[in-house]
Amino acid sequence: MASFIISGSRGTDDPTMATLPFMAAKAAKEQGHDVVLWLQNEAVVLARKGVADHVTGVNLTPLKDLLAALQNAGVPIWVCGACAVARQVGQSDLVAGATIKGMPEYVQAVAMRDRNIAF
Repeated sequence: MASFIISGSRGTDDPTMATLPFMAAKAAKEQGHDVVLWLQNEAVVLARKGVADHVTGVNLTPLKDLLAALQNAGVPIWVCGACAVARQVGQSDLVAGATIKGMPEYVQAVAMRDRNIAF
């Protein structure tokens, strides 16, 4: 089993790219790997309650279904704190399983993981 931190930076303006890190996190978890999903830049809005309900990439599983699968599997969703502040997203705005984290926690997680995948 490997450990992954999978990062996404795209938001609702690019639904296909926004969906890919969620797909990768789901696939890695289903294969038995340890996974953390890190959302930064515009991707932080995807962790806001209700936003995933309206995001579907081209020929991809709707984001709301991928998010539900990650939540059910207990995959931590980390939201970049500085990025969240810039977009007026607070902890109370986030879906279950999502937590605002700082860059030091992200860097530490990357250093501890076997693989880092970024979208």
